Amino acid sequence: MKEIVLINITGPDRPGLTAAITGLLARARVNILDIGQAVIHDTLSFGILVEMPADQGSSDVLKEVLFRGYELDQQVRFTPVSADEYSRWVTGQGKPRHIVTLLARRVTAEHIARVSEITARYGLNIDHIDRLSGRIPEGLPEDQGKGCIEFSVRGEPEDPAALRAEFLAIAQELSVDIAFQQDSIFRRNRRLVVFDMDSTLIDAEVIDELAKAAGVGDAVAEITERAMRGELDFRASFRERMALLKGLPVSTLDSIAESLRLTEGAETLIAQLRRLGYKTAILSGGFTYFAERLQQRLGIDYVYANSLPVEDGLVTGEVLEPIVDGQRKAELLRQLASQEGISLEQTIAVGDGANDLPMLSIAGLGVAFRAKPLVKQSAKQAISTLGLDGILYLLGFRDREGM
Repeated sequence: MKEIVLINITGPDRPGLTAAITGLLARARVNILDIGQAVIHDTLSFGILVEMPADQGSSDVLKEVLFRGYELDQQVRFTPVSADEYSRWVTGQGKPRHIVTLLARRVTAEHIARVSEITARYGLNIDHIDRLSGRIPEGLPEDQGKGCIEFSVRGEPEDPAALRAEFLAIAQELSVDIAFQQDSIFRRNRRLVVFDMDSTLIDAEVIDELAKAAGVGDAVAEITERAMRGELDFRASFRERMALLKGLPVSTLDSIAESLRLTEGAETLIAQLRRLGYKTAILSGGFTYFAERLQQRLGIDYVYANSLPVEDGLVTGEVLEPIVDGQRKAELLRQLASQEGISLEQTIAVGDGANDLPMLSIAGLGVAFRAKPLVKQSAKQAISTLGLDGILYLLGFRDREGM
């Protein structure tokens, strides 16, 4: 076998360094088997796995690399690679790959240590670590920070459910989010994103706001909370809450609509999705009156929600079928995917309540956003620390790409 050597170069980052080193190797007719480079705070870390031609030794060319590195103020290290080591490396390229995404307001050494310890314990080898978030300015308030570290790992955990459970446990302990997903061709090729509205795109439950205006706020809020936790059937709870709204003047709807606040990161996320050509939809157990207002404001493509029947200027309290419950949301997701000519693997679903679980479970990427404990445990991924735009990190996008 031809001689194989790993060349590691570290030092101040300089323009032209890569060209200078590879130019020397080119003159010696060296084959490049692997190459990687990273720059952290203007400090370069450059690695090249090379195969020397059989008709010449490595000493002369490596000596040239060493001298050139010295001239460029670099430290150069050479590590011979045996035939067995190279064979094991080649064999490893067929192993499954996954992405572990760490989200936090501020990333600490403890966060990295805990995540990497768990991945190692489950037999996953970290190949790359990248920062997707932008540089945090000094003095930025703690609650305004946005940090994301992405780990590319190789291998298949024997017990994926146990791995996810451990990630969820330390995420809750450390107030971070940790996503674990397969690194497939679909990860950056999703085409449709569907959102729940209440407590997902907007920072409120509209039906609770209507109930406050009708003087039955406490009663409806209690029913809503139990339904979102999965303790009550959504359809039955929806009818019960609607009945309590009977007699509410329709004139109050405008003022409620004007007072609704978008969730952190919602505008950024939708704007970026539109820029990238994604289709978006609201699939809401709330009301079309408010969802359509949101559609106009954000540029959402599709809206499916419940009607709010009005007669003589008053809410009737009646319910019109079909009710957009959990199963209906899943049906609509399938329908929209078929209509757009894409697979379910190319869809993303985002929601916070138990009635969102059916659509979260069938989407290629299901994200429980600031969700109830039952929903966080059941969904494929969860985000509670950052805003909605944190979803872009799960797709592999970097702040410098326009986030």
